[in-house]
Amino acid sequence: MSKIRMTTPLVEMDGDEMTRVIWKWIKELLIEPYVDLKTEYYDLGLEYRNETNDQVTIDSANATKKYGVAVKCATITPNAARVKEYNLKEMWKSPNGTIRAILDGTVFRTPIIVKGITPYIPTWTKPITIARHAYGDIYKNTEMAVAPNSKCELVCTDANGNETRSLIHNFSESAGIIQGVHNVDSSIASFARSSFNYALDMKQDLWFATKDTISKVYDHHFKDIWAEIYETEYKTKFEEAGIEYFYTLIDDAVARVIRSEGGYIWACKNYDGDVMSDMVATAYGSLAMMTSVLVSPDGNYEYEAAHGTVQRHYYKHLAGEETSTNSVATIFAWTGALRKRGELDGLTDLVDFANHLEEATIKTIEDGIMTGDLCLLSKLENKKKVNTKDFLKAIAERL
Repeated sequence: MSKIRMTTPLVEMDGDEMTRVIWKWIKELLIEPYVDLKTEYYDLGLEYRNETNDQVTIDSANATKKYGVAVKCATITPNAARVKEYNLKEMWKSPNGTIRAILDGTVFRTPIIVKGITPYIPTWTKPITIARHAYGDIYKNTEMAVAPNSKCELVCTDANGNETRSLIHNFSESAGIIQGVHNVDSSIASFARSSFNYALDMKQDLWFATKDTISKVYDHHFKDIWAEIYETEYKTKFEEAGIEYFYTLIDDAVARVIRSEGGYIWACKNYDGDVMSDMVATAYGSLAMMTSVLVSPDGNYEYEAAHGTVQRHYYKHLAGEETSTNSVATIFAWTGALRKRGELDGLTDLVDFANHLEEATIKTIEDGIMTGDLCLLSKLENKKKVNTKDFLKAIAERL
């Protein structure tokens, strides 16, 4: 058969450990037999990031800005143990954090729903997408331990040298801690536009939630920027699309989410999104069944799995032991990128292929063939646990 042609390459970001192994198998078994795959390849494995002083990560993000669509394998963010294990020059930053900062993107995470795996919240019959702001707050914080009998102030010096001071606390009786967090209007606006655009793409309602009743300046500023952008740029588009945007308090949003059936996008500040995306993933069944896409306001997309590099399975694989590692989210990273590339380039065959590969993946699980983690969750009567590669081969048969 003639292979499906691509006109513009994807940016391919390879990764680490077990997901790097799966990455290679997915390409060999599920994509390359059918697609004349064109990629601009970047090795984001920890060894090569160390060799290039992390320049490869920056290059891959800039390539994404050039080509518009990227697909990324899971990568190691090193801690002290990893620095020793890999003999690193330094404790390199998270590749995801670097890429997010360069693309100025918002992360959207959506669970993959299959028959046999029932969410812990039984009313959730449709996926809930978490839109997480990926800049600032405690992830760019400054913090300090404070001795007793200290006075702590927030000090801002403007361009003319004028100071504005606000008391944080008088630590007159006890030692304590303080923390300074920030955000910038341009990033908040990008967060809003990315979320509004994604809602229009998905034709789903969009919720946004903060705690502006308590944080009357910081969180309220988020609310105001979102409201202004919606009213001036998106209100008419949302009305024409028949979808809704509304703002509510984060605690009210949690109550609404629990009672809902799903099927909408829930936008959260950085920390809220970090926590809620893991909560939603777990409630739907598994982090390995969670897609993730970074979307920039100017229309760049970077697809990846929501989970890590599956270190424990990788050590088993190196020892020659059989693994049963869930590859679904990594497959869906590829299908998401291929579909978007096809949409942008007008290649209906490529879009159809991505859809068929997702359908074949879901059908394999619903036919009872699955990896060990899904076997523990699935309520199907006739189910069979298979190893990592045999799961991919079973998908290939259905594809």
